[in-house]
Amino acid sequence: MRYGAPAMSPTSEDPDKPEETPATDSGDGAAPAAETQADAGDGDGGLLIEVDPTESPAGKIAALEAKVATLTQEKKETWDKFVRATADLENYRKRTRRDLEDARHDAKTRVLKEMLPVVDNLERAVQHAGGGEAAAVLEGVKLVLRQFTHAFERLEVTAVEAEGQPFDPNLHEAIGQQESDLPPGTVVTVLQRGYKLGDKLLRPSLVVVAKAKAAPVAESEAPAETEAAPAEGGDGAAGPSEGGNG
Repeated sequence: MRYGAPAMSPTSEDPDKPEETPATDSGDGAAPAAETQADAGDGDGGLLIEVDPTESPAGKIAALEAKVATLTQEKKETWDKFVRATADLENYRKRTRRDLEDARHDAKTRVLKEMLPVVDNLERAVQHAGGGEAAAVLEGVKLVLRQFTHAFERLEVTAVEAEGQPFDPNLHEAIGQQESDLPPGTVVTVLQRGYKLGDKLLRPSLVVVAKAKAAPVAESEAPAETEAAPAEGGDGAAGPSEGGNG
C-alpha cells in the first residue's frame, strides 16, 4: 500500500524557527516592541532616548528664575495697588472729616446769625435805659444779655475786640472816618460788635476809623492896597473940562 507524504505546513519546514505572532494595534499610539528594538544596536547595543531640554538642571533653573521674576513683578504691582488704595482711603477719611466739620460750622452759623440781632437789641436797651421805674426792667435785660453771653461762650462764640485797636479788614468793616487824636487807622467807635465762631469770623464789627486832624488855617496878612496911577494921554481917558463955551 502506498502512502503519500503528508503535507507540510509553512511552519513545519524549520522546526527550530520560533513562530511569529502578528502585532496587534493597541490604539493608544504606543510604539510596538519591534519598533523599539529597531532603534537599538548602534555600536554598544543601548537604546537612544530623546531628552527634553527643560528637564535638565539648567532648564529647570531657567524656568524657576522666570517664575520668580514673574512673581516679583506681580508682588510689586500688588504692593503699589495697596499703597494707592491706602492713600485714597486716608484722603477720603480726611475729606469726610473736613466736610463734617464744615457742615457743623455752617449749621451753627445759621443759628447764631439769627440770634445776634437779639443780642444787639438787648445791648441797645441797656445803653439807653434810664433810672427810676425802669431800673428793674434794666436788670432783667442785663440778666438776659448775660445768659446769651454764656450761651455764646459754650458755643465757642467770642466777641471781636475793635475799639482802640488798629483797623483790621479781616475783622472790621469801616463805615466812616472821624478826626481824632488817635493814630490814623485806629478804631474810634464800634457801631455794631463783631463775633467769631472758633477761628472763623461770624460777623465783622461795624466801626468808625480815626483820621488825622486837618491842619488849622493860618490867618493870612491883608494885602496892601495899591492905587493905580492915572494914565496920561492915554487912549480913551478924557480929562474933565473946565469952563464952558465962551
